[in-house]
Amino acid sequence: MSNPNSFYKVEKEGPIARVFLNRPEKKNAMGPDAWTEILPIFQDIEDDDAIRVAIVAGEGRDFSAGIDLMGMAPMLSTLKNWDFSAKATVRLFHDLFPLQEAMTCVEKCSKPVICAFHGYCIGAALDLGTACDIRLASQDVQISLREAAVSIIADVGVLQRLPLIVGQGVAREMAFTAKFIDAGRAKAVNLVNAVYPDKESLLKGAQSMAMEIAQMAPLAVQGVKEVLNFCRGKSIADGLEYTAARSAMILPSDDLAETMAALMEKRQPVYTGK
Repeated sequence: MSNPNSFYKVEKEGPIARVFLNRPEKKNAMGPDAWTEILPIFQDIEDDDAIRVAIVAGEGRDFSAGIDLMGMAPMLSTLKNWDFSAKATVRLFHDLFPLQEAMTCVEKCSKPVICAFHGYCIGAALDLGTACDIRLASQDVQISLREAAVSIIADVGVLQRLPLIVGQGVAREMAFTAKFIDAGRAKAVNLVNAVYPDKESLLKGAQSMAMEIAQMAPLAVQGVKEVLNFCRGKSIADGLEYTAARSAMILPSDDLAETMAALMEKRQPVYTGK
């Protein structure tokens, strides 16, 4: 199968889509293509009814060394021209929105997304990881919210999402110090759900988890993701009201009928997402 993308490699197998950062000779550093290609990739995953779960991983020795600062200059004309005028500052402000949307599209995708960290996971790579639903890691992972060490503010989502995963104290420590944390610390602070001995077992673990999710009723799984995303920062009352409305959207369904039939017939249900 030909690969129409420059930065990403996409594989589909059964109900699983695998999205690989595919610039291993540059440690998967995220240049312009990383930010523009991800939007249609996840729109395709969203639109493909056969796909129920996505996995994001990196080719080569590292998940990603983060943003390619030099390579990004063409996308950020203010930095390219070293222009500090008020007009240029306003332009830079607006130029950041597409970069933010490139991460947010992963979060907005109704299909669950599992991120597989290995090797270096730096800066923008952590932005991408925190936009995913579940993170797994190999034992060799080294994770850093690196922006303060290179004189910038992390501005495409990690400062908003990371505290919801690890809490304010850990998120601030990572952001203020830019230090690396290893697999043990990442697991201890709930940044990752599980740690595997190496990359091979990590990818197998991600695939196994994806298949577990794919066997569930997709309308329910996708509804749960929407509810969890909506309820962040909302009151319990608001969350309950939204949950009731969202739950009503899939009752009744063919999948619910299949659940009941499978229970009566003492077999595993086979869901169609209808």
